[in-house]
Amino acid sequence: MTASARFIGSEIYRGSSYGDWHPLRVPRVSTVMDLGRALGWLPPEIYIRSPRARPTALHAFHTPDYVTALLAAEETQAVDAQTRARHHLGSPANPVFPEMYRRPATGVGGALLAGELLRAGGRLHLPGGGTHHGLPDRANGFCYLNDPVFAILSLKAHGARRVAYVDIDAHHCDGVEAGFAQDPDTLLVSTHEENRWPRTGAVTDEGAGQVFNLPIPSGAADDAMALARDRVILPAVAAFRPDAIVLQCGADALLEDPQSRLAMSGHAHLGVLRALLPLAPRFLLMGGGGYNPWSVGRLWTAAWAVLSGREIPERLPAAAQAVLRGLVWQGQRRVGTPPEAWLATLVDPPRPGEIPHLLRDRVAALESRLLAWV
Repeated sequence: MTASARFIGSEIYRGSSYGDWHPLRVPRVSTVMDLGRALGWLPPEIYIRSPRARPTALHAFHTPDYVTALLAAEETQAVDAQTRARHHLGSPANPVFPEMYRRPATGVGGALLAGELLRAGGRLHLPGGGTHHGLPDRANGFCYLNDPVFAILSLKAHGARRVAYVDIDAHHCDGVEAGFAQDPDTLLVSTHEENRWPRTGAVTDEGAGQVFNLPIPSGAADDAMALARDRVILPAVAAFRPDAIVLQCGADALLEDPQSRLAMSGHAHLGVLRALLPLAPRFLLMGGGGYNPWSVGRLWTAAWAVLSGREIPERLPAAAQAVLRGLVWQGQRRVGTPPEAWLATLVDPPRPGEIPHLLRDRVAALESRLLAWV
């Protein structure tokens, strides 16, 4: 076990939902917390209750008008047409719901606290973080606030001069790139499914020279991520020599997820995590996408095991299985009875998969840029 690894969570994720029809109606962070406790991996001394960011703190990235509109929408549980058009609140993707300010502000509070807690080094898991689409003046892609941006700002405010942000979500981190594309002291590396919303993150994007985007063709599996890891992610981060690493570990690239057409197992994500851990003294692991309650809860719990130096069991004990057997995924027809593996293990068998020629070409193009950048 790694004594310096700590976990930032909150009960707000257990009781809040975007609505019965929304992809984020499923339990996620609460599942990770419950699994961690059932496995004995989350004792009270390493669990930290996330604070909620104050409205004025959000002005470091979001506009005051937007923050005011978000607060008002939560208070009144309604938005007018002008607010909807300008700030994208009350849209199908970003609905009005009772905790629509407090929930994302808790993610930002955890991100701000993480930068402070990592001042002297260490590892933190913030599964409620990873809302990488939020833009300064509007909600975007289920993300009302952009907590990865605040994590990077907080790390820098507390002594990290160079921050490497790596994003392996199935969707491109458009909000984070908007915040730091022109900052040479923030490395941005993203793997994401090509032609998947928000359809940004082209391989040709360079920012100030430190932006490396790798769109991955649909259907790609673990070997595609291993190629990205070994020939793009690790060389870029190692050459950058960061003081801190932020890894957004979205679970929607998993085969079972309804919001992408990638075909990875958890081994793809955990391989990136294991490889990055030695490359900086400060490490922040965040959540992100993930819309199948079993796959996202299992992956983020397995990632917590890797971060904290615990061994992942081949088969879960009864208490942990009970957590998974108690999950309900309402309003969908993809899964009737979940497979036994979803209820008794944290990681499915590897899914190697073929590597598309187009992906090899893109990797080669980024390698050429890396040589010139270094």
